[in-house]
Amino acid sequence: MAGPRHDPSLYRDRDVVPIRRALVSVSDKADLLTLAEALAGAGVEIVSTGSTGATIRDAGFAVTDVAAVTGVAEMLDGRVKTLHPNIHGGLLADLRLQSHEEELASLGIEPFELVVANLYPFAETVRSGASGDDVVEQIDIGGPAMVRAAAKNFANVAVVVEPESYPAIIEAVQAGGTTLGQRKQLAARAFAHTANYDRAVATWFAEETLAEGVDLPQHLTIKAERIQPLRYGENAHQRAAIYSRVGGHGIAQATTLQGKAMSYNNYVDADAALRAAFDMVLPAVAIIKHANPCGIAVAAPNALDPIASAHVRAHACDPLSAFGGVIAANRTVTLKMAENMRDIFTEVIIAPDFEPEALELFALKKNLRVLQLPADWQQERMDVRLVSGGLLLQDADRFPDDIESVANNWQLVSGERPSGGEMQNLIFAWKSCRAVKSNAIVLAKDSATVGIGMGQVNRVDSCKLAVERAGDRVTGAVAASDAFFPFSDGPQVLMDAGVTAIVQPGGSVRDDETIELARERGVTMFFTGERHFFH
Repeated sequence: MAGPRHDPSLYRDRDVVPIRRALVSVSDKADLLTLAEALAGAGVEIVSTGSTGATIRDAGFAVTDVAAVTGVAEMLDGRVKTLHPNIHGGLLADLRLQSHEEELASLGIEPFELVVANLYPFAETVRSGASGDDVVEQIDIGGPAMVRAAAKNFANVAVVVEPESYPAIIEAVQAGGTTLGQRKQLAARAFAHTANYDRAVATWFAEETLAEGVDLPQHLTIKAERIQPLRYGENAHQRAAIYSRVGGHGIAQATTLQGKAMSYNNYVDADAALRAAFDMVLPAVAIIKHANPCGIAVAAPNALDPIASAHVRAHACDPLSAFGGVIAANRTVTLKMAENMRDIFTEVIIAPDFEPEALELFALKKNLRVLQLPADWQQERMDVRLVSGGLLLQDADRFPDDIESVANNWQLVSGERPSGGEMQNLIFAWKSCRAVKSNAIVLAKDSATVGIGMGQVNRVDSCKLAVERAGDRVTGAVAASDAFFPFSDGPQVLMDAGVTAIVQPGGSVRDDETIELARERGVTMFFTGERHFFH
């Protein structure tokens, strides 16, 4: 049998609810004083906390401190302020029920008709690069509790979680109160607000535990908001849009400084370019076409303009393919680099920053899109890929910061350990092949690519493609393979062309044949014990 509070005959009509008392506690203080002025002008009692109350009081409006309502001062560095029956009783009392009204009166608790609250800036704090306790302290407890209590009690209380809703509330105050329909709409927004907030917190904890080596999560929640529609997807008949993931700090958050809107393919290529350029510690440039590099290079030693030097060297790898490419630089783009690009048709350039003179020169290239990375940009720690009916999650394939120390532990299976310069070339080639679609073969000289073979269905064809693209530059180059050579035919193609050293993961059942060939030809060969497939 249903209890009395579920008996419809006991409920009184409360369509329009006048606002006499408001609980106001906000982190985002935009337009706060406009709202406070309207509430005070209508004789509404404003109950508030901490800095919100101080802001309203300093503007000359009367404020009742929460501590005066609860009888308890804020405690634990502000962690406990509003979690008290005198607050939540006033939020949750259903005044359609006479019994609730009488119970409030007996306890000396006054009801609220309005709650204005937005939560601690958790997502913004994460985006700023903060970590640990600095992030944890931005997890709001009292705020969501107030918002959810008021939203649950929408029959009696209006709840506002965003400054954009202030004008409607001000109008309602002046009109005599909020309507039931208005309160219900506000409650829906409030629950969406707290759900998104909790999702951001849950995502941060999941990423933190993943970074600490904890098992992949049993449940995965990804929240993203549409930034804008795109003209089309990979092809003109496909719809597309770009979304920003909550807590994201990558290509989706880049600022367009110049040029028309980015396309779907532009975003894919720009992300691939960042992956290649930012693998390098030295000033580096990557040029991408159809998600594959057509040139990667770091600056020449003692270059007067390192990033311009890196671009010239990357472009020299495959000037034909670089036409209409996407460029990423891991340093500020200089005027000299912009001058070098003057006569090269480029779709997109993306970098952490740009010299003003470089931007002036780029302004003459109307079809060039210029993107600046967010200040807190960093490579993702996890890769997510959709598949039909679900998604795949994996650790991002990242190189350790001390790759040189790791290279010291590579297994030398043929030849002599090379000099410092050639060893640096091998490390550069090894890092570069991570950005190349499998099967990947990279030929390099002086820490710049000279030939790249990618995306072939067998490794020997990738070797042939890399050699063909390198031309006579292959003589004396080093080579990297993203996975082991299943046969010795691929290495033979490289050695016949003049490659002097090869780095590869090893692990084939025919490794002995490849090692024997390298020893016969006097070619240095390292096994890394780790592959870098990129599908």
